[in-house]
Amino acid sequence: MGTGYVVTHRQQLGLTGQPAIGADDAKDANQAMTPVTHPANIEWQKVDRSANGFRVEMPVDTKEIQVPAYNETGKTDKVNMIFSSPDADTSYSVAWEDNPPVARVNKDAPDRTLESARDGAVARTQTTLENESTTSTQGFPGRKFTARNSGGGVLNAQLIYAGSRLYMLTAAFPSAGARGDKDVSRFFNSFVVTGASGNGNAATRDQKKTH
Repeated sequence: MGTGYVVTHRQQLGLTGQPAIGADDAKDANQAMTPVTHPANIEWQKVDRSANGFRVEMPVDTKEIQVPAYNETGKTDKVNMIFSSPDADTSYSVAWEDNPPVARVNKDAPDRTLESARDGAVARTQTTLENESTTSTQGFPGRKFTARNSGGGVLNAQLIYAGSRLYMLTAAFPSAGARGDKDVSRFFNSFVVTGASGNGNAATRDQKKTH
């Protein structure tokens, strides 16, 4: 997770310079040839996926798909993902998986799991890591990072390891000019864990002790 699905859906994540999924092909293909210098106008909606352990704000017209992610045997697992493309060049997404391969191979150690997920996402999207910070969402460990590709595409991502469930939030843009700082902050800050899966890390165990 955090690797295979990003690669498979680089187009919808805005990392290829091509229109995002759901765009009007003819019109937006022509637009994709012109450098984007301003953020999309976004209409936000609240998305309640408490059954999957989270709530978040996303651009309207959110869709749900399953995407493949490589496992430790070289085969693929199915990962759940919701995404929205407010225009032909921009995409926001949330993917999640319980007990993902990246956690299994790292023996559920939060730091190693998050670092491996970050490294895999950067490597497989052929981007270069620009900056990173350690985060905590309701006591659950995480990482935020920014990466760029050689064509100027920007990937903002946040990883959250809640119990045995790994979440990956992404906001992808074809250029720095198309990135809206306030939009990215709103998206990341709106994410709320409503229920962690299992007891795969210390944050979950500590929460259980307090109840």
